[in-house]
Amino acid sequence: MHRLRQRVFPDHWTVWLGQIVVYAFVLTMLSGFYLVWYYEPSIGRTTYQGSYTPLAGAEMSRAYASMLNLSFSVRAGLLVRQIHHWASLVMIAALLLHLLRIFFTGAFRAPRTNSWLLLFGILTAAMGAGFTGAVLPDDLLSGTSLAIMDGTLKAIPLVGPNLSSIVFDGGYPGDPLRLFYPLHIVVLPLVLVGLLVLHGREALRHRPAQFAGPGRTEDNVVGLPFQVMAVKSAGLCLLVAGLVTVIAGTVQVNPVWKYGPFNPGDASAGAAPLWYLGFLDGGLRLIPPGWEFVWLGRTWTLAVLIPVGVVTLFLTAFALFPFIERWLTGDRREHHILERPRNNPARTAIGVAGMTFYGVLWATASADTVATHFHLSVEDVLHAFQVLVLAGPVVAFDVTRRICLGLQRRDRDIALHGRESGVIVATEDGGFAEVHQAADPAEQWLRASFEEHTPLESGHGPRAVLSRALYGDHVDPLVPAGGRTVLTAPPGDDPPQPHSPD
Repeated sequence: MHRLRQRVFPDHWTVWLGQIVVYAFVLTMLSGFYLVWYYEPSIGRTTYQGSYTPLAGAEMSRAYASMLNLSFSVRAGLLVRQIHHWASLVMIAALLLHLLRIFFTGAFRAPRTNSWLLLFGILTAAMGAGFTGAVLPDDLLSGTSLAIMDGTLKAIPLVGPNLSSIVFDGGYPGDPLRLFYPLHIVVLPLVLVGLLVLHGREALRHRPAQFAGPGRTEDNVVGLPFQVMAVKSAGLCLLVAGLVTVIAGTVQVNPVWKYGPFNPGDASAGAAPLWYLGFLDGGLRLIPPGWEFVWLGRTWTLAVLIPVGVVTLFLTAFALFPFIERWLTGDRREHHILERPRNNPARTAIGVAGMTFYGVLWATASADTVATHFHLSVEDVLHAFQVLVLAGPVVAFDVTRRICLGLQRRDRDIALHGRESGVIVATEDGGFAEVHQAADPAEQWLRASFEEHTPLESGHGPRAVLSRALYGDHVDPLVPAGGRTVLTAPPGDDPPQPHSPD
């Protein structure tokens, strides 16, 4: 505890994203404790006689009836339900932004690679918790999601039918609550708590990474003392709780009473997955029909195998990217200074390409809604997304890399010559030139000092070829990273001096 009190924490707005994740998770857990007392995890049939008169006398599962009672008969039940739902959404949104911040600034590099893997595990567990919670109401919308899940599982060769039998307790529709309920209220929350504790412990083992700036070095952290950070963190906790409660009380989410009870013979029109799982559904929609073949006495459905395989490969590459980058660069040093995204064009371009790929898959999940709203053919919309999912990441990579290199060259020019002032003066040789305003030393150093990323010079294997392709075109820093040299314009680069007619 004494070491913690002596610790200094960087004060940057992106640092608070991780704390928002923790506070939203705590709010989700607290609201979940309230809901568990009134929810009945049973698919046993009953006749509804509750407060919601449009469904009075309807036959439904006890789980769905308990959700209706929670929403209309239990004091503050609907508010707590919506707090639970919105808090989980805020948690995953903040977690995704936190992961993107870590990726684009290179905060995953040694010695924080384990923290990156733990965060990816937290994301996976949080998505699993969100999905298992979404199917608990046993309404028509959640039932449609389970039907899609059943079809996906059965399409997996050899083990698919057995997986479906395990999940649905003998076969669809079965009793999925038998598995999903304990996963949602016990297993996954314990996994999340454990991963969060491990991540916090890992973060405290190393001094915080910070953005480059005056006085900030690998060995010197500039920021807030523990006492000030604790007060600001407590305020952030109250702010997150207050905002989520206001949103929950004013913005409706997951109105289960509108969908009606689940029936295996029905499907909900316009059903869509949770927003952060939409990319999985989008991948399934992109494959053209007819991609099946019979082999070894079994039907192999590529319409499922290819999307599942590609998405799995994408997520695996995302999780293992610290090791991939280390393999390509050969850089095994410890890093405590974060990078500006422009100063690592290759990584930034890869990140934007990945976001584009994810975004196209995510948008494809709403292809039918897009077609309906814009009066287009669903087939035409899907064809457009099929082109985008292939060409989009390539274009995004090239454009982003060029933009980063252009920004680096602009930084170099400002560091050497200063900013354009718009003032035109006559020079001694009779010409005209613009007077540049010199950048202050701190800005000059920030724009000129960064880590140099060069390709591997030796070798002709895949590693060397890929390294040269990604890092071959680069801008050399004017000052080595961490240097404190005051820049001066090299010979021939001095700005023109104004000439007075007097």
